Amino acid sequence: MTSLNTNKAEFIKSAASASDFIRSEIPAIVFSGKSNVGKSSVINRLLCRKNFARVGQSPGKTIHVNYFLIDEKAYFVDLPGYGYAKVSRSEKERWGKLMESFFAAEGLITLGVMIVDSRHKPTADDVTMAQWFAAAECPLVIVANKADKLKKSEIEPNLALIRTTLSLPYEVPVVLFSAEKGTGRDALMTEILKYV
Repeated sequence: MTSLNTNKAEFIKSAASASDFIRSEIPAIVFSGKSNVGKSSVINRLLCRKNFARVGQSPGKTIHVNYFLIDEKAYFVDLPGYGYAKVSRSEKERWGKLMESFFAAEGLITLGVMIVDSRHKPTADDVTMAQWFAAAECPLVIVANKADKLKKSEIEPNLALIRTTLSLPYEVPVVLFSAEKGTGRDALMTEILKYV
């Protein structure tokens, strides 16, 4: 298994339309999640950086597909967050078109990393996103973030609820994660490195 030097991370570009998507031989690890689920914080924790992927004060700030090159071996691709109520209808439509074109294009996703809130049942938007990954026929890892806010007794039932709500095949791993505490970082990195 290769390793990734997470100190060698650079922002490459923001893609606002399908023509801007990067098509490359380099593996693309694609991160998605609801607007306030802590997606940027998960990426920052993986890279051991404080604010490499911008953490927005208000959710819904990532409105492009952002590409980061890690150790010249993998792209971390940060998709715009979804499901945020205060975004205008035209913005939602633009987001929808961008995502449809992203998932419809072949070869853009080596591994999907979908981040959900470990405290709550996945939303209808989460279910849709899981279906998009399934339709793209790419490997998927689910990251159950905000685990530091769970009681021990809630962990197993909550992970089971995530698995059933998203209709996950048994081979899809669900990684318990805390961007705050670093729980699950090694487990998630291990999954990512299988594809790098």
